[in-house]
Amino acid sequence: MAAAVTTVLGPVEPTQLGRVLLHEHLGSLLPGGWMGSPIDAAVSAVEALRDQGVRTVVDLSPYGVVGRDPDGANAVALVEIAQRTGVNIVAGTAVYLESFAPGWALEATIEGLTARFVRDLNHGIGASGVRAGILGEQATGLGVISPFEERSFRAAVRAHRETGAALMTHTTHGTRAHDQVDMAIAEGADLDRVVIGHVDTQLDLDYARALLDRGVLIAFDTIGKQVWDFFLGPAGHPVNDGEFPKRAYFRSDATRADMIAALVAQGYADRLVLAHDLTGEESWMNPTTHGVHGYRYLIDVFVPMLRDRGLGEASIEQMLQSTPARLLTLS
Repeated sequence: MAAAVTTVLGPVEPTQLGRVLLHEHLGSLLPGGWMGSPIDAAVSAVEALRDQGVRTVVDLSPYGVVGRDPDGANAVALVEIAQRTGVNIVAGTAVYLESFAPGWALEATIEGLTARFVRDLNHGIGASGVRAGILGEQATGLGVISPFEERSFRAAVRAHRETGAALMTHTTHGTRAHDQVDMAIAEGADLDRVVIGHVDTQLDLDYARALLDRGVLIAFDTIGKQVWDFFLGPAGHPVNDGEFPKRAYFRSDATRADMIAALVAQGYADRLVLAHDLTGEESWMNPTTHGVHGYRYLIDVFVPMLRDRGLGEASIEQMLQSTPARLLTLS
């Protein structure tokens, strides 16, 4: 079979991807149905990308959070978004942090989780028949990795080995990234197809470079998300009245751009990928970035920041086109 990218509408040639947003959540742009149709909101957001040369959006919504459901309804919604916009949509498969994970995942063995991911990639998510095209965002916790998160992460790596699909991870604020690499190596991963996520929430150049030097790629995939809250567990329904645990963060895009420029100057342009990880919640917390520009922010605002720091077009297109196309292509 010729090399192709698995989109929700079927295989496409890698040359048809255009620029790629490699980590987004199309079903999570609205906080509730009273504000309108989530699908309509996603269509509007994606259609705004076309004149920027973005032809592909990757929806990395794990089971148990931001939309992925075991029966495949979210995957069917992605099909409608792709049909209405003419933009390639690629679905991911993964499970998230233990505190958010559905019961079936918590009870599953490593073999069962591996089989679930492989089925999603090879046959389709739930009853939808819509195949995932990438693994992710596979998560580990804030400074800790629970036994469930380790089991799930190793299962994702095993599914990567069996199918060849690339793996994109979620590090909670950049922590335990080296542990993720250790697990990937122990399970025999092709590190050239493993992307460690949210490294730009650390903003530590030495930390990023140390990860790259181990052979993985890293994602600057929270661009525009300068202010945000992180809940240590689901925030919707605290057990008792009173306080519940969360942390608030600020990470400037200026520092992100400085860090990317430094890494590109040191020869790592082909090991970096870019995205927003945008949801409706972060949009209202970032009114001057996501709140104004939505999915256009990366190309309209952040890319000029990179040019101002001396990045050439070849490096920019490497991060937005060539490397994502390589990761998404299956032979």
